[in-house]
Amino acid sequence: MNYAYRLWNVHTGKAHPFNTAAPAIDHGTARPTPDRYFDKDFAAAEWEKVFAKSWLIACPVSDIREPGDFAKFDIGPESFIIVRDQDGSIKAHYNVCPHRGAQIVLSDHGSVGKFSCPFHSWSFGLDGQNIEVTDRETFQPGVLCHDLNLTSVRCEEAAGLVFISMDPDIQPLKEWLAPILPHLELYEIEKMNVVQHKRSDWGSNWKGGVDAFAETYHLHAIHPQTQCLMDDRTHIDVWPGGFSRQFVPFAQPSRRFEDQESVNPGIQMMLRDAGIDPETFTGTAKETREAIQNAKRERAARYGLDYEKFSDTQLSDSCVYSVFPNAQIGLHPEAVFLHRFVPHATDPNQFTYDTCILYRNIDAPGFVPPAWMGLGAEVDLTGDTRPDIVRTGLGEPPELGEVLDQDSELLPIVQAGARSRGFRGPLWSDQEARLRHFHATLDAMMAAD
Repeated sequence: MNYAYRLWNVHTGKAHPFNTAAPAIDHGTARPTPDRYFDKDFAAAEWEKVFAKSWLIACPVSDIREPGDFAKFDIGPESFIIVRDQDGSIKAHYNVCPHRGAQIVLSDHGSVGKFSCPFHSWSFGLDGQNIEVTDRETFQPGVLCHDLNLTSVRCEEAAGLVFISMDPDIQPLKEWLAPILPHLELYEIEKMNVVQHKRSDWGSNWKGGVDAFAETYHLHAIHPQTQCLMDDRTHIDVWPGGFSRQFVPFAQPSRRFEDQESVNPGIQMMLRDAGIDPETFTGTAKETREAIQNAKRERAARYGLDYEKFSDTQLSDSCVYSVFPNAQIGLHPEAVFLHRFVPHATDPNQFTYDTCILYRNIDAPGFVPPAWMGLGAEVDLTGDTRPDIVRTGLGEPPELGEVLDQDSELLPIVQAGARSRGFRGPLWSDQEARLRHFHATLDAMMAAD
């Protein structure tokens, strides 16, 4: 599914290295079993063989910029503390006191000089080392001979994101990320701040969320309103390790859409983002994508923005990456959309959709997150204040915008069908190549000793 016209820079007439297609990987035509979506035994094995053995995105590095800054990362049955140590390094600990098991950190973010257990006030340094046992003299010496420190896990940073792993023997993060790390680094996420963060509980297995966000095959049916402003036949790449990406062309109608000429309101919105007045634009819908690319390059040259490193594709389209097992990153020069599909601790029929938008405030007129991201006028784009996480429970409208709210309504229907005796497992088209690759990687880890 490699469409050559998308892989060239119009302004140079040359191929751009970002757009270099990955070598094809053939996963065959096998049909995965449907129990992966609802079976508790499968979910338990998946936790031990996949999540406990993988690198997991814990938080953006902007959440822990200064010594003492911490972020709480909850996933499945576990909770972790991610913290910037006094020496500038990043540490990660299980969020559990060694004394009686109480969770130590209860807030999502904060800044402290030390950690103190809310149950009996045992204290720990940012590095996890015990610094005080309350009423130490009341413990027999043999009891205090046991390890009194927090239990730490592997923690490394790459491309402005902090990853943790419960596997002490996992390969170094940057080696694992190597196929896509140069792509991620282009966006300088480490200079961005979270400007919106939402979490909502959905009535589906977490893999149902991964599946829905890794293909555009469903857009014409579930999100017909998108057909006037984005193409759903896309370029797809997959790499070993479960990584994949998809270029989704914006500011042009889908080939399914009847009117290929009119500059409709959705495309007009994208023209405005690029600094083009739709009222004076004289081209057709077929010409808007290239016009946006040129306008962004002109703005970059005018205000000294480093856009030469970006391909034309990156300037106009949605460049979406999957990071195995449970994350997707939508990369745009002006903002980054981070999605995580967090498995429920005990119920494979629900997950938490965790999404945040990252943005770097640059003093250049018109340089703002894309309007389609739906950030309201009340959102603080300066990065001075880390916004609270907005939560919605299962069955509540997630209020994520029309498209995502439609997904949240559909996925419980898909989940119900997956549990039917009449469903024998998914059948992947080439438009769902990222899904096939994800599940093949998952199955390989499940089959490993």
